[in-house]
Amino acid sequence: MLQSKHSEAFLAVAETGSFDSAAERLHITASAVTLRVQALEKKLGHLLIIRERPCRVTQAGQQLLAHLQQTKVLEQNLLEKLMGKSACSQFYTLNIATNADSLATWLLSTIQPILIEENIVIQLKVADQTQTHHLLEAGLVNACISTEQESLKGCEVKPIGSMRYHMVASPQFIERYFAHGFNRESLRYAPAVIFNEQDQMHHEVIYNAYGLNMSQYPHHLIPASNAFLESIVLGLGFGMVPEFQIKEYTKQGQLIEIMPEAQTDVMLYWHHWKKQSRQLEQLTSQIIEHAPFRMNQSLNEDND
Repeated sequence: MLQSKHSEAFLAVAETGSFDSAAERLHITASAVTLRVQALEKKLGHLLIIRERPCRVTQAGQQLLAHLQQTKVLEQNLLEKLMGKSACSQFYTLNIATNADSLATWLLSTIQPILIEENIVIQLKVADQTQTHHLLEAGLVNACISTEQESLKGCEVKPIGSMRYHMVASPQFIERYFAHGFNRESLRYAPAVIFNEQDQMHHEVIYNAYGLNMSQYPHHLIPASNAFLESIVLGLGFGMVPEFQIKEYTKQGQLIEIMPEAQTDVMLYWHHWKKQSRQLEQLTSQIIEHAPFRMNQSLNEDND
């Protein structure tokens, strides 16, 4: 049986990155934190924390961290289900995993009425839409937005709708790099803008159409949705952007679609635990009923 004080000390160090910060969180001395972590390491027979700046958890520490975070979320859900909310707050806390593009475009405006009406505060974890369901599987979140169609054990899945992506660039970028056509040779010298290493959408489009892999063309990695779009508008590169984000830019001629055949619809699903609180039920209904997706909507549909 793990002692709660020892586990709390380890969790605080793992989440804050230092023994001093953990001590401030727990309102004890740093030496007390050290002793508790050492006692836990001795009991388990494994080094859990690598004492660096910032501190890092070992492989054994990662396993314990996942267990403690999952237990924390489960306990929070149980208390909120039994008590309606935590005893010390008038707000309900929900942990949600989302992809960055949903967060940058439609998510907050869609759930805003329920957050206010139900006194819900959300703690968001951002990951690629192909990876968010792993956070739910690990028990780190109550629900997630994912491209995974199959439900996880103990969970339910509901379709949200489809986000359409377009390959776009600025007029200045097109003039500089694609003046002689959009082809395999020009693509080898035109910088692409890609979200991060896990983002395979751009790579797959270019590889399938022109046989080029990511090592054969220059590319920026810009892992923030707004900065990603801004970099394309500024002419730093070309890339795949959600339709929601580029309508005004295409209307004004600031962005031009350069590869219509690259249009990609990404189907999103809402995953949540089967046993959910009333607040999560309300949030689920809001997302499913009001997410602003329309299937197969063309980029120029609203140009009137």
